[in-house]
Amino acid sequence: MKKKIVFIMNPISGTSDKKDIPYLIEELLDKEQFDYSIRETEYAGHAYEIAKESKEQGIDIVVAVGGDGTVNEVGRALVHSNTALGIIPTGSGNGLARHLLIPMKIKGAIQVLNDCEITDLDYGIINEHPFFCTCGVGFDAFISEKFAEAGKRGPITYLENILKEGLKYEPETYEIEAENGTIKKKAFLISCANASQYGNNAYIAPQASMSDGMIDVIIMEPFDALEASQISIEMFNKTLDKNNKIKTFRSKEIKIYRKAPGVIHYDGDPIETGKEIVVTLKEKGIKILTNPKADRSLRQPNQIQNATAELFSELTQIREDVTKQTRNIKAIGKKIQRKLNI
Repeated sequence: MKKKIVFIMNPISGTSDKKDIPYLIEELLDKEQFDYSIRETEYAGHAYEIAKESKEQGIDIVVAVGGDGTVNEVGRALVHSNTALGIIPTGSGNGLARHLLIPMKIKGAIQVLNDCEITDLDYGIINEHPFFCTCGVGFDAFISEKFAEAGKRGPITYLENILKEGLKYEPETYEIEAENGTIKKKAFLISCANASQYGNNAYIAPQASMSDGMIDVIIMEPFDALEASQISIEMFNKTLDKNNKIKTFRSKEIKIYRKAPGVIHYDGDPIETGKEIVVTLKEKGIKILTNPKADRSLRQPNQIQNATAELFSELTQIREDVTKQTRNIKAIGKKIQRKLNI
């Protein structure tokens, strides 16, 4: 019997034009294997409602056509069911799709659907909100909130917010309770990763796996402006876990306590919550179509990676130049003062 697929398309997610996607689906999807329909979302939360309805109707696969927000909406409706999640990535970050090495081009993503390899994978929950990629508190949650307020999408907007807000962000002190004990840390951010990256190949947890039954917890300690460029480059080079400002461990559940309520994020979506944050992992809780032909050795830095590394390098150079000039001005000022005193 043919499998039934429902494509849920968010017409406004990400930065790409989606008008050709229905034609590509009609042209490239294996009709001998699948019967399909396409539904467009009309409001926030609609993707969840369509996916839940599809699951209840016994649909075999529900495909999220959009960014990480759409993927999260669809995915959380499908957890602990026999309906599998497929992804055609059209968002601005596409963190889960990139982690799973699903092609960024529509044709390649449709081919993954045709291959129809379904894998049981882990997902996480932060304060009752399911996530599939990452969640966290601190600077990344703060930036998620600024990004949501910006009104426009794309990596440039994300970078603008990081540069503008990063220099004035004040780290907080957190108490972190896990299976191996409790620690108290002042941190720039605490990220809990089920998958390896935020999106755009920015690897916050290079070693994270969606099938190991564990959350990768990343504590980023406060750093100065000159260390920021190195952290950025290492994030894109998949070596962030080697940085001495990064402390990592694995756990099935953690509790985070902070001084006051504030924002957290799950898969990049910000939400206000209380002082206590609980993150738990659910093993093999969702079925996802994965790429059987993926070759992890072929991953190369993309344009965003290279541009970001260059941008932070330039920023570091500017700061160094300003620091040198400031020192020179101070030295000249001291000389003038000495002469005036004479």
